Amino acid sequence: MAMKIRLARGGSKKRPHYAIVATDSRMPRDGRFLEKLGTYNPLLAKDSEDRVKMDIERVQFWLAKGAQATDRVARFLEAAGVVAKTERKNMKKAEPGDKAKKRAEEKAAKAAAPAEE
Repeated sequence: MAMKIRLARGGSKKRPHYAIVATDSRMPRDGRFLEKLGTYNPLLAKDSEDRVKMDIERVQFWLAKGAQATDRVARFLEAAGVVAKTERKNMKKAEPGDKAKKRAEEKAAKAAAPAEE
């Protein structure tokens, strides 16, 4: 059985509240889970202690059993010092494409040409 430690969404529309749960990866996001390990309330301030609450002992138990934490839960665990920080990929999504780069170079060349004359 492939185990995951992930978020299960609760709360009403536009007012999310998440439970951190240990579940079989084949179960739906908000479906059946084996154990509730904590809560996450994204509406609270980032420095609030109540934003993320976890039972660290039970999380470590499930990690020892082979459960894999999802990206968001892994960040919570890194902040709590349970797992070592991993380096994430920077996909350079904000970098312009080739055509946009060429247009910018041509525009810069045009602007520099009249200034030289």
